[in-house]
Formats: sequence, structure tokens, C-alpha cells
Amino acid sequence: MTDRPQQDSANSMWGGRFAAGPDAIMEAINASIGFDRRLYAQDIRGSRAHAAMLAAQGIISTSDAEAIREGLLTVLSEIEAGKFPFRTELEDIHMNVEARLKEIIGEPAGRLHTGRSRNDQVATDFRLWVRDQCDAAIQALRALIRAALSQAEAGADWVMPGFTHLQTAQPVTWGHHMMAYVEMFGRDLSRFQDARRRMNESPLGAAALAGTGYPIDRHATAAALDFDAPMANSLDAVSDRDFALEFLSASSICAVHLSRLAEELVIWSSAQFRFVSMSDKWSTGSSIMPQKRNPDAAELIRAKIGRILGATVALFTVMKGLPLAYSKDMQEDKEQVFDAADSLMLALAAMTGMLSDLSANREKMEAAAASGFSTATDLADWLVRELGLPFRDAHHVTGSLVALAEQRGCDLPDLTLADMQGVHAGITDKVFGVLGVHNSVASRQSYGGTAPGRVRAQIARWKEILA
Repeated sequence: MTDRPQQDSANSMWGGRFAAGPDAIMEAINASIGFDRRLYAQDIRGSRAHAAMLAAQGIISTSDAEAIREGLLTVLSEIEAGKFPFRTELEDIHMNVEARLKEIIGEPAGRLHTGRSRNDQVATDFRLWVRDQCDAAIQALRALIRAALSQAEAGADWVMPGFTHLQTAQPVTWGHHMMAYVEMFGRDLSRFQDARRRMNESPLGAAALAGTGYPIDRHATAAALDFDAPMANSLDAVSDRDFALEFLSASSICAVHLSRLAEELVIWSSAQFRFVSMSDKWSTGSSIMPQKRNPDAAELIRAKIGRILGATVALFTVMKGLPLAYSKDMQEDKEQVFDAADSLMLALAAMTGMLSDLSANREKMEAAAASGFSTATDLADWLVRELGLPFRDAHHVTGSLVALAEQRGCDLPDLTLADMQGVHAGITDKVFGVLGVHNSVASRQSYGGTAPGRVRAQIARWKEILA
């Protein structure tokens, strides 16, 4: 989309030496109506605000402004009813709406474009649309966080293995693990909130690039469109796409978090783990293996980062070398954002549904937590606290005991006191008090730790944040 004079005929739109009109290939590459029709509501809203301001400033008559307002409402109803005649030869949503407006109200439609350009018009429409998507993402993330909080609250003291390198590391609780994702999604929530605040300035009235000589009131149109203020530089107003890049960046980070959780759900629902069970709503069967329950929804969420990150890279690449102000390259800014927004909202909704229906297997998780020498660190810490060993010496003693348990084919709590004293004579039977997984998690009382009391405190904190 770009700003050029308009004429009635689609084929002689540009007049002069362009009177013959573009050939089919030029029309195809130049047109954006196939995708930017999604901006219709924002385009009509911006036009209504602009027309009202023009009348208030005495630039157009009140009767023309009223005709424009009523005509635009008719166009809106036609589009929403699926009866609007979108025309490719009119290029974009702006020209389609204005052409139809002229068919409905006649000559007053030609006054709507006074004091503005398609450059600031599309910048306004697109910014309004992305702002709406930020609002939608914020609400979806709040719902997802609530679903994760419900899981965390139910399993605040359910013990499971904590992993590093996907190897059993130390016992944690199911609630603690769920709260890790609450924190991640909470940061995503704040990123969309921050992005929304930064983008909430109005480009409308910047015109093609230099502002306009008409006595317009940009503060009035900004207020009418719920912007905090008009953008302060007309060149920046028409050429800025930071708001879209920031939305895509926040979406990409959020999609990474969704993908990480989806991967864990895929692993945990496998026959080798059985930590969780997904409902039939979020699983599918196999065409030839009747025993299968495939976590397809989680796998598809896991894949969405590819599309969303791809869109982010694409728009960064489009924008990276553009001189001020507007270039036609910027027509390529929307499809990627549209697709990324659709993918993100679908992934957020699906993950919220999965977490809401998810059943965690407490017994399986606790049994797994007790295996793999998961309390070895607790043993080393006990040697430091009770026997005064330097941690490195305690680490060596613990490693020797782990090796002994491996030789015996048992876990650390199954070793006898004599076995342990054979490695270090100072060990007493008090050591068995720290080798149980419940004792282990209960001891992690540091702020942010996995102790059930700490987990419940964080759940309460997040409930207050969401409230």
C-alpha cells in the first residue's frame, strides 16, 4: 500500500501515463486485498474518527461527515455479512472501502481522504490490529496461567524427579514444575503488556510523510481511537513497524515456552514415563496400531514456533534496509504477522485446554523421583552440615556411595549403615532422614525452592497478580 492520487476508474486509477493500467502480473504483485481485508474493522474505525475530526475542525461539512459515517457503517455491515464485493483491481482494503463508500453516498466520499494518506492510514490500521492482538494474547495468557496454577495447587506436594540434561537430578514437586511455567508465561504476559504500551501512539494525520497543511487535530483522532497520544514525528509515524516486530518477538519467546512445555507433555505421556495422561480431546489414535494414544495437540503446539519465528525473521529481513519513509516493501509486513498471531492464539488455547484436562500420575512420578540416586545431593549436603566436611570432600564420599549402590543394584536409601561407614566412618544412622524424596523436597526452603510451603506461597502470589 502506498499513497497516490485516486481516480474513479480502476483501470485508470493513476491517470496520466499510467492510464492503461497495470497488466495482470503487476496487478497480482501490487494487490494486497487478498490478505489486508482482515484490517477492515480497523480501517473503518480510523476513517470514522478522521471524518469526525475533519468536521469538528471545519475542514468538511457536518452533513458530509454524517453521510460518511453512515456510509461507513453500511460498508461495515456488508463486510460482516459476507456481502461486500472485494475487488483485486482496487489493490487494498482502503481503496475497496472508499470505492464502495462512493457507490453508497456519492460525492461526499471523496472528502474522506482530506488531510491523510494511505501511508498513515495503513500504519494506523495495522497498529490498531496488532494492539488488538496484544489484548487477545494477554487474555489468553491469563487463562493459561490460571490452568497451570490449578495444576500446581493440586500437586504442590506431589514429588517427581527434577531433571538436568534429561537425567534425574534432584526431587522436586509437580507444583514446583508447573510454577516454573507460570513464571515463563508471566514474563510473556508482561512482554505483551509492555509492547502494547509502546505501540499505543497514533500515526493518523502524519499523511504521506511530512504531515499536512490542513488544520487537523491529531490529538482528537488519537483519543477517538484510544491511543495515548499522536506519534511525534511524521516520518517515523508512516515508516515505523517496530510495533509489529515487537509483537512477533514476544510471540516467538512465548511460542518457545509453549514448545518446551509441549515437549515435556509428549515425553511425560509416553509409555516409558506415564507421568501424565491427556484426555481424548487432545489425543488421537493410530490408523493401524489400536493401542496408541498420540499427543498430537502437544506436537502441533511444539511445531508452531517454526512458523512464528519464521514470521519474525521474515519481517526483520523486510525492514532491515529500508530508507525513510514509506516503501512498497512494507506491504510485505502483514501476512507474516497475521499468520503468527493466528498460530500463537491457537497454541495458547490448545495448551490451556490440555493443562485444564491433564491428569498427573502421582504414584508414577514419586516412584521415578526415588530412583536414579536423586537424593545424592542431599547426602552430600548432610555430610557438610553434620560432619563438617568440605563440600568437595562430601561430593567425593557421595560419589563413592553412589558407585557402591550401583554395584549392589540398589538405590542410596537401600545401603546399610555399615556399607556407608565403610566409605566414611563418621556417617551415622541420621543420614537416612535425608535420603527420602519427601524429606528432600521439604528441605528446599530457600526462596524459589521446591518445598511445598514455598510452592503454595508462590501460587498465592500469582493469584493476587491475576486478581
